[in-house]
Amino acid sequence: MSLKIGSLFCGGGVGESRLNELGCKTIVANEIREDRCNFFQSIHPNAEVLSGSITDTHIQKKFIRIAKENQLDVIMATPPCQGMSLVGRVSEDDPRNFLIYYAIKVIKSILPRFVLLENVPRQLTTRIKVKNKKILIPDYILQQLSRYYYFNPENLIKAMDYGIPQMRPRNIMLLTRRDEKKFWHFPPKKNHIVTLKEAIGHFPSLDPQLREGMAETLAMFPNFKRKAARGKKFSSWHVPPVHPKKDVIAMQKTPTGKTAFDNEIFFPKRHDGHPMSGHSNHFRRMRWDKPSRTLTQNNGVMSSLACVHPGKTLRAGDESSRLYSDARSFSIKELFTIFSINFENKIDLNTSPVFLRRIAGEGIPPLLVKELFQSIL
Repeated sequence: MSLKIGSLFCGGGVGESRLNELGCKTIVANEIREDRCNFFQSIHPNAEVLSGSITDTHIQKKFIRIAKENQLDVIMATPPCQGMSLVGRVSEDDPRNFLIYYAIKVIKSILPRFVLLENVPRQLTTRIKVKNKKILIPDYILQQLSRYYYFNPENLIKAMDYGIPQMRPRNIMLLTRRDEKKFWHFPPKKNHIVTLKEAIGHFPSLDPQLREGMAETLAMFPNFKRKAARGKKFSSWHVPPVHPKKDVIAMQKTPTGKTAFDNEIFFPKRHDGHPMSGHSNHFRRMRWDKPSRTLTQNNGVMSSLACVHPGKTLRAGDESSRLYSDARSFSIKELFTIFSINFENKIDLNTSPVFLRRIAGEGIPPLLVKELFQSIL
């Protein structure tokens, strides 16, 4: 049995990208940003992608018409999380929090057999205003859809429990239409947690490219070009990220699993030389013996949340003498591996790395989505 899927707030189509391995087909998708629509189309060439806001009545009607004509089995809806995520500026009044209204409206108009609603865990405690009263988003969803659907009893799931080398806790609601004879639940967890060592430990080491220019890069890393060539031979997307020299120096002195804020001498500094402020997960190297922490859309900036390569010891000693390799964020190839993304061969090599980092950081790991769909096939 294959399933026909419609996707709301589809982003770049990351979450849906491995469902074809199960014989499933994405029929229609909607996204407000045209660049994401174009990217979605490139990796889902047979889908009809509607560019525009789901708040637009014309977009709603067209999505509903296509869904009904094709008798969709599943709707996936992954509304923006920036108003709820602890990484952003948390605000219950963020207009993006209210987009769930329109997702519910479309779902009720189509009533597909199954629905997958995904967001950050904080959605469970976020309120929106309905008829001048504040109500928790999960309670609103239940209020609107429990007449038509059964809900999975668990909401919180971690990607690392399903063979993905990234912790990434998510809030996922699985809805089964009441006339179905099967119920959609989380599949059993895998017995093995995949570590970064297993996932990317064999990838070629890369030196970062300094933002100050190639002359500065080669002065600091004489083997930069040789290592970069070896990385590109390994994968067209395993190329050195670009970082400011001051940040690279701080991370060279930061051990695996530690943050540069623990350094006493080589502390993260501002452009004027003054110490930077931050918390324990900024400028933090990952650990080899665990999955990656949750990677955000800002995963190419080392001052962001826990996104620096674990590195290896080049020279042991105290802080003044010690030295660690790979003082950089993850390459795109490493990032894709950590997210379980496997569509790299479908991407134009001129695609912006910043764009790819953002759509990955916003998306659901596709292997997790595949595992969820496998459980109802």
